[in-house]
Amino acid sequence: MALTGIMILKMLPKTNCGECGIPTCLAFGMKVAAGQIEIGECPYVSDEVKETIGEASAPPIRSIKIGGGDAVMTTGGETCLFRHDRRFENPTGLGVLITTDMSDADVDGRIARFNSIRIERVGVLMKADLIAIKDSKGDEGAFTSLVQKVLDNAPDAKLILMSDNPDTIGAGAKACGDRKPLLLGANKDNREAMGNLAKELGCPLGVIGSNIDDAVEISEALIKDGLKDLVIDTGARTMRAALEDNVLARRAAINKKFKPLGFPTITFPCDMTDDPLMEVMVASVLIAKYAGIVILSDLQGDTLFPLLLERLNIFTDPQRPMVVKEDIYPLTGPDENSPVLITCNFSLTYFIVAGEIEGSRVPSWLLIKDTEGLSVLTAWAAGKFGADLIAMFINKCGIADKVKHRDLIIPGYLASIKGELEEELPDWTITIGPREAGHMPAFLKEWKPAA
Repeated sequence: MALTGIMILKMLPKTNCGECGIPTCLAFGMKVAAGQIEIGECPYVSDEVKETIGEASAPPIRSIKIGGGDAVMTTGGETCLFRHDRRFENPTGLGVLITTDMSDADVDGRIARFNSIRIERVGVLMKADLIAIKDSKGDEGAFTSLVQKVLDNAPDAKLILMSDNPDTIGAGAKACGDRKPLLLGANKDNREAMGNLAKELGCPLGVIGSNIDDAVEISEALIKDGLKDLVIDTGARTMRAALEDNVLARRAAINKKFKPLGFPTITFPCDMTDDPLMEVMVASVLIAKYAGIVILSDLQGDTLFPLLLERLNIFTDPQRPMVVKEDIYPLTGPDENSPVLITCNFSLTYFIVAGEIEGSRVPSWLLIKDTEGLSVLTAWAAGKFGADLIAMFINKCGIADKVKHRDLIIPGYLASIKGELEEELPDWTITIGPREAGHMPAFLKEWKPAA
């Protein structure tokens, strides 16, 4: 019988310490019951309680951690088939493949691009997560040397070690130390040795099947051997096969509670096509349905960015609008004579307005007021973007110290509050901006501060 939040609460310490990241033990118990968090996240719960609650309340897709220290990535932990039913929990890990038969220049280039491609959007730093290191020559020394190069030159990379030789993969894993890698290489022939190695090192283990039925058989055997942290590669190397396997695995785990498929999957678009654009298209499909990890052949800013953006949009709570931080945003190098504009913190509004300002090439100060993610008119109607709140924000944000003039441009849809805002900000001239962001460039080019 599934445990309820109240039943779980009775087994918790009830200290409301918040160290689990949840403010109260009741809220924590509710999340555990819903499969959104694991009982082990509570630092004070006993091992007996963990054992009692763990199996009953674990998410249908087990959460798997790769890495160590501050560089840890979690995959899996999913509880639903469709994002609108609840939400997707842990973003698909994006990684790049390097192999022992690549030239030093190719390896160095991939590592350099892994380190350099960093994109910030709506206050979130977007980047690749993993480097997969493949033993393609059967050379333990070359493999260990390549692992060490990645460890030395990509300090925040989570590692996937790929080999079907337990000795080779063990040597590489031991070099990783506390940066616990995913050991990808357990098949029918080496399952027992790979399982023992994963237990010894405390690393998650990757199952490699020739097809999904083969992967299930290996997974079942490893579960019986006491392995709990698995990642599954069904062996699919076409988009259709990978998509079908991912959907089948997710449905079996969510709807049927089928434990051998209750783990995140890893997919390899890098092995499915030689066309970089087709590879990105395949990856985009697998991010949506339902890959835990996607491995690419290379990282390029123009192809990685749309994948990062897709992932950001999919792995957000649909019940919470995407927002940007309340702050002053300098666009195209403003100075003390540049115009000052204000709008809400709904991310779509911010990016549209900011894009038009940057397109105008008019240096400007864009003030973002926290409206809890509501758009301009909705926020005004909800009382979150009224004259009094705008005035409080203007007075405390520090914009007055950055400009000589006192001219504030408000969205055209807020024209009705101009009089109220002038009363709240008697030292400021309130200018009504355009209603549509597309008219912003022409407006700004003609703007002059009030005399």
